[in-house]
Amino acid sequence: MTSLTKKAIKAAFLELLGDRPLSQITVKDIVDRCGINRNSFYYHFQDILTLIEEIAMEETDKIIMEHPTVDSMEIGFNIAIEFMKQHRTEILHIYNSVNRDIFEQYLWRVADHVVAMFGETAFKDKTISDYDKEVITAFYRCQCFGVAINWLQNGVHDDIQDRILRICELQKGMIEEMINRCAI
Repeated sequence: MTSLTKKAIKAAFLELLGDRPLSQITVKDIVDRCGINRNSFYYHFQDILTLIEEIAMEETDKIIMEHPTVDSMEIGFNIAIEFMKQHRTEILHIYNSVNRDIFEQYLWRVADHVVAMFGETAFKDKTISDYDKEVITAFYRCQCFGVAINWLQNGVHDDIQDRILRICELQKGMIEEMINRCAI
Protein backbone atom coordinates (compact mmCIF):
# COMPACT_ATOMS: atom_id res chain seq x y z
CA MET A 1 0.00 0.00 0.00
CA THR A 2 2.85 2.38 0.82
CA SER A 3 4.37 2.34 -2.68
CA LEU A 4 0.91 2.78 -4.22
CA THR A 5 0.31 5.85 -2.08
CA LYS A 6 3.71 7.25 -3.01
CA LYS A 7 3.01 6.66 -6.72
CA ALA A 8 -0.40 8.32 -6.34
CA ILE A 9 1.19 11.35 -4.71
CA LYS A 10 3.76 11.67 -7.49
CA ALA A 11 1.13 11.23 -10.21
CA ALA A 12 -1.18 13.79 -8.60
CA PHE A 13 1.66 16.28 -8.26
CA LEU A 14 2.72 15.87 -11.89
CA GLU A 15 -0.88 16.29 -13.05
CA LEU A 16 -1.19 19.50 -11.03
CA LEU A 17 2.18 20.71 -12.29
CA GLY A 18 0.93 20.22 -15.84
CA ASP A 19 -1.99 22.53 -15.05
CA ARG A 20 -0.42 25.32 -13.02
CA PRO A 21 2.85 26.83 -11.81
CA LEU A 22 4.63 25.25 -8.88
CA SER A 23 3.97 28.28 -6.68
CA GLN A 24 0.23 27.57 -6.96
CA ILE A 25 0.43 23.94 -5.81
CA THR A 26 -0.04 23.05 -2.16
CA VAL A 27 0.11 19.81 -0.23
CA LYS A 28 -3.65 20.13 0.18
CA ASP A 29 -4.07 20.22 -3.60
CA ILE A 30 -1.98 17.06 -3.95
CA VAL A 31 -3.76 15.07 -1.25
CA ASP A 32 -7.18 16.18 -2.51
CA ARG A 33 -6.22 15.08 -6.04
CA CYS A 34 -5.19 11.58 -4.95
CA GLY A 35 -7.77 11.16 -2.16
CA ILE A 36 -5.48 10.73 0.82
CA ASN A 37 -4.97 12.70 4.01
CA ARG A 38 -2.14 15.13 4.73
CA ASN A 39 -0.49 12.73 7.17
CA SER A 40 -0.08 10.21 4.35
CA PHE A 41 1.73 12.82 2.28
CA TYR A 42 4.01 13.75 5.16
CA TYR A 43 4.68 10.09 5.91
CA HIS A 44 6.33 9.81 2.49
CA PHE A 45 7.68 13.31 1.87
CA GLN A 46 8.90 16.11 4.10
CA ASP A 47 7.49 18.72 1.73
CA ILE A 48 6.88 19.43 -1.95
CA LEU A 49 10.59 20.12 -2.45
CA THR A 50 11.55 16.58 -1.35
CA LEU A 51 8.83 15.23 -3.64
CA ILE A 52 10.34 17.11 -6.60
CA GLU A 53 13.84 15.92 -5.69
CA GLU A 54 12.72 12.28 -5.57
CA ILE A 55 10.94 12.52 -8.90
CA ALA A 56 13.99 14.18 -10.49
CA MET A 57 16.35 11.52 -9.11
CA GLU A 58 14.09 8.69 -10.28
CA GLU A 59 13.88 10.17 -13.77
CA THR A 60 17.65 10.67 -13.88
CA ASP A 61 18.28 7.10 -12.77
CA LYS A 62 15.80 5.86 -15.37
CA ILE A 63 17.60 7.73 -18.17
CA ILE A 64 20.96 6.40 -17.00
CA MET A 65 19.67 2.82 -16.91
CA GLU A 66 18.01 3.13 -20.34
CA HIS A 67 21.16 4.55 -21.94
CA PRO A 68 24.21 2.80 -20.50
CA THR A 69 26.28 3.79 -23.56
CA VAL A 70 26.28 6.80 -25.87
CA ASP A 71 28.01 6.58 -29.25
CA SER A 72 27.67 10.17 -30.48
CA MET A 73 27.13 13.65 -29.08
CA GLU A 74 23.96 13.98 -31.16
CA ILE A 75 22.46 10.94 -29.42
CA GLY A 76 23.73 12.29 -26.12
CA PHE A 77 22.11 15.69 -26.61
CA ASN A 78 18.83 14.07 -27.63
CA ILE A 79 18.81 11.85 -24.53
CA ALA A 80 19.23 14.91 -22.33
CA ILE A 81 16.40 16.74 -24.11
CA GLU A 82 13.85 13.93 -24.64
CA PHE A 83 12.39 13.89 -21.12
CA MET A 84 12.16 17.67 -21.19
CA LYS A 85 10.16 17.56 -24.42
CA GLN A 86 7.76 14.96 -23.04
CA HIS A 87 7.15 16.99 -19.87
CA ARG A 88 7.56 20.49 -21.28
CA THR A 89 4.94 22.24 -19.16
CA GLU A 90 5.90 20.56 -15.89
CA ILE A 91 9.59 21.29 -16.45
CA LEU A 92 8.96 24.91 -17.30
CA HIS A 93 6.87 25.29 -14.15
CA ILE A 94 9.75 23.95 -12.05
CA TYR A 95 12.40 25.83 -14.04
CA ASN A 96 10.52 29.12 -13.64
CA SER A 97 10.07 28.63 -9.89
CA VAL A 98 12.28 29.35 -6.92
CA ASN A 99 13.19 25.63 -7.03
CA ARG A 100 15.02 25.90 -10.37
CA ASP A 101 18.17 24.47 -8.78
CA ILE A 102 16.51 21.06 -8.38
CA PHE A 103 15.90 20.84 -12.11
CA GLU A 104 19.37 22.14 -12.89
CA GLN A 105 20.87 19.40 -10.68
CA TYR A 106 18.81 16.81 -12.56
CA LEU A 107 19.89 18.21 -15.92
CA TRP A 108 23.55 18.42 -14.85
CA ARG A 109 23.48 14.77 -13.72
CA VAL A 110 21.98 13.66 -17.03
CA ALA A 111 24.50 15.75 -19.00
CA ASP A 112 27.31 14.29 -16.89
CA HIS A 113 26.20 10.72 -17.61
CA VAL A 114 25.64 11.30 -21.31
CA VAL A 115 29.02 12.95 -21.82
CA ALA A 116 30.85 10.40 -19.65
CA MET A 117 29.37 7.55 -21.71
CA PHE A 118 30.23 9.33 -24.96
CA GLY A 119 33.72 9.95 -23.59
CA GLU A 120 34.21 6.24 -22.99
CA THR A 121 33.53 5.65 -26.68
CA ALA A 122 35.64 8.60 -27.86
CA PHE A 123 38.61 7.83 -25.58
CA LYS A 124 38.58 4.10 -26.24
CA ASP A 125 42.00 2.88 -27.31
CA LYS A 126 43.43 6.43 -27.01
CA THR A 127 46.38 7.25 -24.82
CA ILE A 128 45.73 10.59 -23.17
CA SER A 129 46.11 11.74 -19.59
CA ASP A 130 43.25 11.53 -17.12
CA TYR A 131 43.50 15.31 -16.74
CA ASP A 132 42.95 15.88 -20.46
CA LYS A 133 40.05 13.41 -20.46
CA GLU A 134 38.44 15.42 -17.66
CA VAL A 135 39.02 18.74 -19.45
CA ILE A 136 37.42 17.44 -22.66
CA THR A 137 34.56 15.82 -20.74
CA ALA A 138 33.93 19.02 -18.77
CA PHE A 139 33.79 21.03 -21.99
CA TYR A 140 31.16 18.77 -23.55
CA ARG A 141 29.19 18.47 -20.30
CA CYS A 142 28.95 22.26 -20.06
CA GLN A 143 27.96 22.46 -23.71
CA CYS A 144 25.19 19.87 -23.31
CA PHE A 145 23.91 21.56 -20.16
CA GLY A 146 24.14 25.01 -21.72
CA VAL A 147 22.20 24.06 -24.84
CA ALA A 148 19.40 22.61 -22.68
CA ILE A 149 19.30 25.64 -20.36
CA ASN A 150 19.25 28.02 -23.33
CA TRP A 151 16.33 26.08 -24.80
CA LEU A 152 14.47 26.38 -21.48
CA GLN A 153 15.18 30.09 -21.22
CA ASN A 154 13.64 30.54 -24.65
CA GLY A 155 10.47 28.75 -23.50
CA VAL A 156 11.21 25.46 -25.34
CA HIS A 157 9.53 26.84 -28.45
CA ASP A 158 12.06 26.19 -31.18
CA ASP A 159 12.89 22.79 -32.60
CA ILE A 160 15.87 21.78 -30.49
CA GLN A 161 16.66 18.72 -32.63
CA ASP A 162 17.55 20.95 -35.60
CA ARG A 163 19.83 23.02 -33.40
CA ILE A 164 21.50 19.93 -31.93
CA LEU A 165 22.03 18.47 -35.39
CA ARG A 166 23.61 21.73 -36.57
CA ILE A 167 25.91 21.92 -33.52
CA CYS A 168 27.04 18.35 -34.15
CA GLU A 169 27.62 19.07 -37.86
CA LEU A 170 29.71 22.13 -37.01
CA GLN A 171 31.76 20.20 -34.46
CA LYS A 172 32.33 17.12 -36.58
CA GLY A 173 35.90 15.97 -36.02
CA MET A 174 36.48 18.39 -33.15
CA ILE A 175 36.69 15.80 -30.38
CA GLU A 176 39.04 13.68 -32.48
CA GLU A 177 41.26 16.72 -33.00
CA MET A 178 41.18 17.49 -29.27
CA ILE A 179 42.15 13.90 -28.47
CA ASN A 180 44.96 13.94 -31.07
CA ARG A 181 46.37 17.12 -29.53
CA CYS A 182 46.38 15.39 -26.13
CA ALA A 183 48.01 12.16 -27.30
CA ILE A 184 50.80 11.01 -25.04
